[in-house]
Amino acid sequence: MTRDESDWEDEYSAPKRSIVPRLVRAGGMGVIGLIGLIVLYYLIGIAVVHKISDDTTFEPKTVAAGGSRSVALTAALIDREVDSNRWVANDPFFLPGSLLDNMPNFQQGMIYALSRYALELSDQLGRTRGSSEVDKDLDNAAGLLKYPGDVWVFNFATSWKPTASSEEQYRAARKSLLAYNQRLASGEATFEPRSDNLQATLLRFTADIGSSSAIIDQHLTLAGGWGIDTRVDDIFYATKGRLYAYYLLLREMGRDFDKVIVDRELSASWARMLDSLRQAASLDPVVVVNGAPDGAFVPSHLASLGFYLLRARTQLREIVNILQK
Repeated sequence: MTRDESDWEDEYSAPKRSIVPRLVRAGGMGVIGLIGLIVLYYLIGIAVVHKISDDTTFEPKTVAAGGSRSVALTAALIDREVDSNRWVANDPFFLPGSLLDNMPNFQQGMIYALSRYALELSDQLGRTRGSSEVDKDLDNAAGLLKYPGDVWVFNFATSWKPTASSEEQYRAARKSLLAYNQRLASGEATFEPRSDNLQATLLRFTADIGSSSAIIDQHLTLAGGWGIDTRVDDIFYATKGRLYAYYLLLREMGRDFDKVIVDRELSASWARMLDSLRQAASLDPVVVVNGAPDGAFVPSHLASLGFYLLRARTQLREIVNILQK
């Protein structure tokens, strides 16, 4: 190789060999930056979206004269969770809400309790007697509120076509409830605040609360271990959501059935039952821990929730017993 050829190689080849490391470094920094942006997106998104609304003073803004307060409350809770707070239980992976678990469990627990009440409305409260026609709006609402809470606009488990999302179904249920209450206020629909109807509704609630206590009891058998418990907070917040909704529903039902409660001298028993549900709905640990029920250092938040749940269930059964006499 001549000197000129060597100079040419030194002058033009050396810089080419240094481009690759620079590109690798630049690419690496770009990947790191992209990962950082993604992490920031999810962290900020979670902070913005996450909201567990357990305000026990929540009430419907307006209730037309002659309408049902408990029906108005059901519609108001749906509106708050679906649109004001935003429904997150069906968020796909690219939305920050998909990483949440406490809020979606709380929301779905609430909707489950509301669906139980909507079913009771269509079967009992919204009919003159069991042989009368089922109210179409109440029947529609009861069916829509049974819709799973984790369905997005696509449900690839059943079809590649777009489908009705959970939010759409719950919004439609709310419209039906509001339509029923408007007809009720104008005298075109029925709401029967009778003693036997109240008894049947309370029995339905008591059975559902009993199933929640069984889930807690089963999970408490695993309490106190050293492993990481990933289900304890799911059970806690799903149960808390149910009890929160039942507290608000029963508070407003107390106003719908005020005559029955006064006539049967249930005011004191009703207040104690509501207080137990309110205390259960107000439990708000920073971190849900599945300690042993008799643990000396680690708390058992499920056991605490279960205590108020069982106390409320016992008080509901006492009220039912009085109504049966």
